[in-house]
Amino acid sequence: MQVVTDQDFADEVLAEKGPVLVKFTADWCPPCRMIAPVLAEMAVEQAGRLKIVQLDVDRNPETQAAYGVLSMPTLMVFQGGEPVRSIVGARAKARLLRELDDLL
Repeated sequence: MQVVTDQDFADEVLAEKGPVLVKFTADWCPPCRMIAPVLAEMAVEQAGRLKIVQLDVDRNPETQAAYGVLSMPTLMVFQGGEPVRSIVGARAKARLLRELDDLL
């Protein structure tokens, strides 16, 4: 899964034509580690339909603050440079795909 930073967030996420799922994460977050393999699988399966990236909030506080992210993990889907969906917490792959179905 690609890692993005405050410096390249605009290029890697906001400038993308298709949907981008950003996982706001932190090293100290157990649910973040739980959902990591789910997102890694989805990144392969949804390649070409959905770009999946992660941003470490401890190392990139500007982006976290700009989008008001307070809980980890927060999964935020951006489309056309705007956040269109926000999901807080880890969940099973099937549930996550259902929650994103209308965006894919």
